[in-house]
Amino acid sequence: MYPDAVATPTLLLVHGAWHGGWCWRKLQAALDAEAIESRTVDLPSAGGREGIAEDVHAIRQALTRIEGPVVAHSYGGIPVSQAIAEAPDVVHVVYLAAFQLDVGESLLGSYGAPPLPGSEEMQAVPDDPVSLFYADVPVSEAEQAVERLLPQSTRSFSDVVEQAGWHLIPSTYIVCERDQALPAERQEALAGRAGAVHRMMSSHSPFLSVPEELAALLSKVARSTLA
Repeated sequence: MYPDAVATPTLLLVHGAWHGGWCWRKLQAALDAEAIESRTVDLPSAGGREGIAEDVHAIRQALTRIEGPVVAHSYGGIPVSQAIAEAPDVVHVVYLAAFQLDVGESLLGSYGAPPLPGSEEMQAVPDDPVSLFYADVPVSEAEQAVERLLPQSTRSFSDVVEQAGWHLIPSTYIVCERDQALPAERQEALAGRAGAVHRMMSSHSPFLSVPEELAALLSKVARSTLA
């Protein structure tokens, strides 16, 4: 714990595809123990047919109520990069096993894949999501998380980034070394765009598998923004 006199920023936690703000609850409890406040946002592309623009709007609305770093997970890194470009109170951005894309890039394009047909369609939850997202999460907890996953907007995977705020705002990348969804070697390539890089021996969802370890790291990053 840190002295009460030390001011700390508030973290905005932005989830990835198929997920929702619910996925951060264990991490939020761990952040509370670190005396770090946090907020979450639900992206309309999860469970809806909206694309990046609508997710960006939701994030910017959430940012009007906080001052501090933004933590983006997986797909969430894409709309976050665009949202923070015009958010004066964001002091840092953290990419947690996330797509730190540049202007003109899309999630599918970053893999060299063409846009998916049917922009109004939905992408079903991937097969075997426990292994993909929650390989090191207790099985019962992982299965509960799977029950909350939603179809993801097809358009969100094909829309391109129009602004990349990480060119203007300091950034940190956290590589999840045992990730089955976004392999570590792919993360390492993306992490080359960040100002600082940390690594965790976790799968794709350390906010569920090792929330205390992740909270300690985020606390360190958040407090460094005050230096």
